[in-house]
Amino acid sequence: MATRLYSVVIDAPDPSALGRFWSEATGWPIALEEPDEVVVEPPEGEPGIGLVIVPVDDPKVGKNRVHLDLASDSAEHQAELVERVRRAGATPVDIGQGAVPWVVLADPDGNEFCILEPRETYADAGPVAAVCLDSPDPEALAEFWTVASAWPIVHRGTHGVALAAPDRPGPRLEILEVHDPKVVKNRVHLDVAPEEGDDHAAEVERLRALGATDADIGQGEQTWVVLADPDGNEFCVLTPRSL
Repeated sequence: MATRLYSVVIDAPDPSALGRFWSEATGWPIALEEPDEVVVEPPEGEPGIGLVIVPVDDPKVGKNRVHLDLASDSAEHQAELVERVRRAGATPVDIGQGAVPWVVLADPDGNEFCILEPRETYADAGPVAAVCLDSPDPEALAEFWTVASAWPIVHRGTHGVALAAPDRPGPRLEILEVHDPKVVKNRVHLDVAPEEGDDHAAEVERLRALGATDADIGQGEQTWVVLADPDGNEFCVLTPRSL
C-alpha cells in the first residue's frame, strides 16, 4: 500500500480564467471545466502532473510556499516562453532572487513561478520541470514526502532535496531551504492518492503516523481527507484511484 503524488491544486477567484492562463503556459489542454473545478493536464502519453484549479476567494498573503518551475530547452525557447506568458497576463516579480539565469514571474492571480534556463536535468520532464516546496529543513521534510508521494530522493544539493517518480518521466518534487514562516493556508497544495483497491482510511492513518496532522480549512464533509505535513503544509488524500 502507498499513496502517490497525484496533482497540484491552485486556489483562484476565477478558476476558468486561471485555467486558460496555465493552459497557455504549459501548452496543455483544459481537460475539465466545471464551476467548482478546472483541470489542465498533459495529453495522454506525455509527461506531466495535472493542475487542478478550484474556486477560493481568500486573498493572497505573502510569497507562496509552493510554486512551479517551467522548463526550457534553449535560450531562445526560454525568451519565447517568457514573452508568451507575459502576453497571457504574467508579470515580473522580485522575491529577492537577485541576478539568476531563471526568470521569476507571477501568474494573473499573483502566484509566483519560474521559467528556468535550459538544464539537462529536466530534458524529459515536459513543460513543468519541478514542483517546489519551501521548507526550513528540506532533509527532514523529504523523509515525509518520499513516503507520501512514493517518489524517492534523486538529488541532494546545497539548497535542497529533489524527489522524482521512479517509473516515468515528469517533474521533480523539489524541497528548497527557505526560512520564511508559514502564516496562512497555502494557495497551492499537493494531492496524493492511494492506488485503486487500497484502503483509504488506512493510508490516512499511515500518513498521520509519519507526522501528518489533521487540517480544517473549512472543507466540511468530503470524500477526501485534508492533512498537513510536518511543516504545516496542507495536502489532500484523495480516494483510491488508478494511477
